[in-house]
Amino acid sequence: MALNKAVFRVRALTAVVFGGVMLAGLFTGLYPFIVLSLIIIAGCLYEFLKIGRRMGKKRSYLYGLLAPIYIVLPVLLLLDLGIQVTGNREGNAANILYSPLLPFAVILSIWINDTMAYFVGSLIGKTPFSKISPKKTWEGTIGGILLCIGIMGSIGSFVPAPKPLALQHWIAIAALASIFGTVGDLLESKIKRMAGIKDSGTFMPGHGGFLDRFDSLLIATPFVWLYVILFIR
Repeated sequence: MALNKAVFRVRALTAVVFGGVMLAGLFTGLYPFIVLSLIIIAGCLYEFLKIGRRMGKKRSYLYGLLAPIYIVLPVLLLLDLGIQVTGNREGNAANILYSPLLPFAVILSIWINDTMAYFVGSLIGKTPFSKISPKKTWEGTIGGILLCIGIMGSIGSFVPAPKPLALQHWIAIAALASIFGTVGDLLESKIKRMAGIKDSGTFMPGHGGFLDRFDSLLIATPFVWLYVILFIR
């Protein structure tokens, strides 16, 4: 699969704008992050339920039941990764502390995996990965995961290592986000194929809609959240 320069330019420009909005929402405080999370939920819900309606009345009801689990819960878990409630048993008022570090680690891992998989697949990809997504290759998928782990591990080795994110946690989060993010991408591709559509929407040129952009995050976040609960917090 050759690298299409025109498509890459459109995707790159959209990614820069999208990335800027995401980083602003993450790093300017808790309330902007909450607003960003609500926008993601609203956009993904709209597209997911629209796909359900396209597939008939019975499927529309099913999608309505699945939407809270598939969309709302993962975004709330991502929000929870950035929030820490402190207090004690003597009845002192709880304090809500916000840190973008964990949500950013998840999002950055998915961005790196997607980007590296695209480049590796475009340059050397030959072996189809799945009939669900014909453009994906084994070379791109494996290359994206390995490079994501390597890059995030390198970042973790240079970033000061407070308790929340020591080096091994950067590596674990990268592995979980890239592997389950790929699963999320395939799941959304399957949903679109069943509905007979190419993109979930047109909100982001070169990337499609909200679901197209956040499909990996929706599946990866619960697994990273579980890891954080078991091994970090």
